[in-house]
Amino acid sequence: MSAHNWLNLAAVLWFFAIWVGYASFARHQARVSYSLSSVLQIYRKRWMHAMLRRENRIGDTALIAGLERQTTFLASTSIFVIAGLITVLASVEQVHATLTGLPFFNKEMTSRQLQFKILLLLSIYVYAFFTLTWAVRQYGFSSILLGAAPLATDATVTEEERTQFASSAAKIIDQAGHSYNYGLRAYYFSLSVLPWLFNTWLFIVATTLVVVVLYRREFHSRPLQTLVNEVRTSVSDSRSDEGPGG
Repeated sequence: MSAHNWLNLAAVLWFFAIWVGYASFARHQARVSYSLSSVLQIYRKRWMHAMLRRENRIGDTALIAGLERQTTFLASTSIFVIAGLITVLASVEQVHATLTGLPFFNKEMTSRQLQFKILLLLSIYVYAFFTLTWAVRQYGFSSILLGAAPLATDATVTEEERTQFASSAAKIIDQAGHSYNYGLRAYYFSLSVLPWLFNTWLFIVATTLVVVVLYRREFHSRPLQTLVNEVRTSVSDSRSDEGPGG
């Protein structure tokens, strides 16, 4: 195997290692520090508790529908991308001949290697489609839970049962959010494959940059800081209301 092929193999291994590694890191880090996913779960619980106190829940249903729509949009887009990639696979020789005319195109790349790179993109979008459609289904489950939520005026439901229901509903929405997040990450990582058409080192750098962007947005972004500050303020206010002996 030539040095160029070894470099391509190392790049693919790096791609999957850093993708899976970051997913594991993000899950673990969210348990020990604030992240977008962990903070949003706090707000989801607040949302469900507030929903149980409302008699009119049309707004809550609209919010779930909005989350479901944006997830459905990405899932539908995945289907179009998959169809386009399959079309490219059917005429990979012609596509390779066209790409060789582009500036900075990797002249050492054969049509077989191009086919493998397209297959990699195809597998990423297939994964994105299944993950996003699972998120859509879970948002559908959330809608059913909203419909089954006890009424605010129902005196037969205890406060403990309401708390348990709110936690369960928030958990389902949280799981849907995680699935959506996984599908969105697949879109990000698919973009890092495109520089591979020009240079393998660009592919490695692009993959690394994607992780840096994801990390900064998930753990150090301004929206996260704003959400965290509000959470801390709410906790501080609740302790102040309790008084010294609370």
